[in-house]
Amino acid sequence: MELKSESAKVEDTQQVILLEQQKEEEEDDEKQKQQLQQSFHVLAVDDSVIDRKLLEKLLKVSSYQVTCVDSGDKALEFLGLIDKLDTPTDSTSSSPPQSLQQEGSKVNLIMTDFCMPGMSGYDLLKRVKGSSWKDVPVVVMSSENVPSRISMCLEEGAEEFLLKPLQLSDLEKLQPHLLKSLNMKSQTCTEREEELREDNNSNNNSSNNYINNSNSFSKRKALSAEPSERRPKMKELAVV
Repeated sequence: MELKSESAKVEDTQQVILLEQQKEEEEDDEKQKQQLQQSFHVLAVDDSVIDRKLLEKLLKVSSYQVTCVDSGDKALEFLGLIDKLDTPTDSTSSSPPQSLQQEGSKVNLIMTDFCMPGMSGYDLLKRVKGSSWKDVPVVVMSSENVPSRISMCLEEGAEEFLLKPLQLSDLEKLQPHLLKSLNMKSQTCTEREEELREDNNSNNNSSNNYINNSNSFSKRKALSAEPSERRPKMKELAVV
């Protein structure tokens, strides 16, 4: 009986340790997830003040960084695809920072409404996919469930087509696209570093070749500049 009770205590202790380890792993995973989400920057585009505020709140609750603009033109301005607009910025939208190219380079996802005055979300999607931002995921939103509209956006390159009003469960669909965007950006940075390294190596080789050629030329010049040996002149004999 004592042996059974001892073995039971050991099993209980092991189970407690396993549960504690599992709990710690889950907490670590949750912390890593939050840290990862905080590094994600979403550009939200919507002309509706209510929808834009709701989207901004959902993204911030999910620990995402978010910049909101109220038109496709302002989204293109933020991405540096068009010159700065002279039109005043809507007070309800987050005004883009001064250094647009620096902040725009951190965008990991673009979320845009489909129906907007001026440039529609579909037009914005085409502009983004036809530019240097083609690798950034684009999600289109709409309050109307129109199959032809959905297929049109997906064929043009949209990652998702979400129906309004959005919910927190909809944002869970965005994580794979955000991870893909981060991976592609890190790969691009690695390729740029390799290109810079190769350029530096080629420049160093060119400099070394130039120095070697200069040294050999200097040596040849020094050899040619040495005076030739002259025979001593015979003194004239004096006549006695």
